[in-house]
Amino acid sequence: MQWTLVIPLKPLTRAKSRLSDTAADGVRPGLALAFAQDTVAAAVACEAVADVAVVTDDELAGRELAALGARIVPDTPGRGLNAALAHGAAVVRQSRPRAPVAALNADLPALRPLELSRVLRAATEFPRAFLADAAALGTTLLAAAPERELLPAFGTGSRARHGASGAVELRLTRVDSVRQDVDTGADLRAALTLGVGPYTAAASAGLLIPGS
Repeated sequence: MQWTLVIPLKPLTRAKSRLSDTAADGVRPGLALAFAQDTVAAAVACEAVADVAVVTDDELAGRELAALGARIVPDTPGRGLNAALAHGAAVVRQSRPRAPVAALNADLPALRPLELSRVLRAATEFPRAFLADAAALGTTLLAAAPERELLPAFGTGSRARHGASGAVELRLTRVDSVRQDVDTGADLRAALTLGVGPYTAAASAGLLIPGS
């Protein structure tokens, strides 16, 4: 089974405000784009993925991510993360109505295609499933089988909300790269320890990461 991934990305100028302890205002948009580039590049390279749709209204991000093989879907609702994901899932299912769909965070710069494949293979066993983030509070991936609604509830505390919605939590080991999203300097340090992709490596070079 091959999946369609839906990746949301807010305008780069508003992205990653919690990295203010690590990166100045002028640097954070480039970091956010680099995170998304490494995420999309790994997703496109994953054998379990048929296609990747990025929901964004950011023109620069759209151009750069399309060049990596992503389909760009305008954020027509403009009502935040979960509305963007629901819209993206609906759009991709117009062309692949029987496709399993998974929402994936755009800030997974250490993402490994093989680890993503493991998560998606595990998700095929359930109507809806999710993977908690490294902090065990949020969610980095939410999957829905064919003809099942995605029902995204991302945001602070989303692990509990997705569990309460009936999605099954995937309790996998050795998939750290799929769990390690980046919101803070500590998160970025953890991702760098795992080994980030080339875009993030270049964009983060020279930053003084707290605790490093």
